[in-house]
Amino acid sequence: MIDDTPALLLRDLRKAFGRPAVDGIDLQVRRGELYALLGPNGAGKTTTLRMVTGLLAPDAGQVEVLGIDLARDPAAAKRKMAYLPDDPLLYGKLKPTEYLEFVAGLWGIAAEDAEPRARRLLDWLDLTKHAHELTEGFSRGMKQKLALAGALIHEPELLILDEPLTGLDAAAARQVKDLLVSHVAKGGTVILTTHILEVAERLAQRIGIIRQGRLIAEGTLAELRERTLGGSLEDVFLQLTEQA
Repeated sequence: MIDDTPALLLRDLRKAFGRPAVDGIDLQVRRGELYALLGPNGAGKTTTLRMVTGLLAPDAGQVEVLGIDLARDPAAAKRKMAYLPDDPLLYGKLKPTEYLEFVAGLWGIAAEDAEPRARRLLDWLDLTKHAHELTEGFSRGMKQKLALAGALIHEPELLILDEPLTGLDAAAARQVKDLLVSHVAKGGTVILTTHILEVAERLAQRIGIIRQGRLIAEGTLAELRERTLGGSLEDVFLQLTEQA
């Protein structure tokens, strides 16, 4: 029997900081899809993701992660997901393997399981050659890749990424994109924000566009094109955000 419980369900989600930042968003992300949440600066993307991950309490509304109500059972909901912010925090005095084993320990993963997972992720992200270096000397791109490995170490069903390609060169960005595609191919779900619209155009199965805290359009790229004059995702995005 197929479980059609959504990976993420938002009902009338709201948050204000003097003025509305998230203004009644209803959103459903299916299991096993890569969903891109797009919007202009200040649209409410990061605020939405922080509420989804429990880092910020909503003023109103409901968040469900794989059928688990975040407000009622936050620990169970958070075990199902991982969140990578646009400026992740690492521990500069740890080496990559030490960092990953530390994160794995926080999730209760046994050391004999954590070590091969860490090795596999470091290989995948081309960080093995830096395994014995302190992370304080890493470039921004290397830190971003290591933080992604840390987010994946407990094999979350829902992976939430805020601008994951910021500061990455072309080779590193390709590695990260390949890893996200692989995660979805294995049945995981990825939600990401990005200002690099070509990435969303190539990777996302569905796209949501928010403006001024409201979801103004959602669907596949083909469906969004039907609502506009068509063109690239950039063309569609600009048309929709200017209309709203």
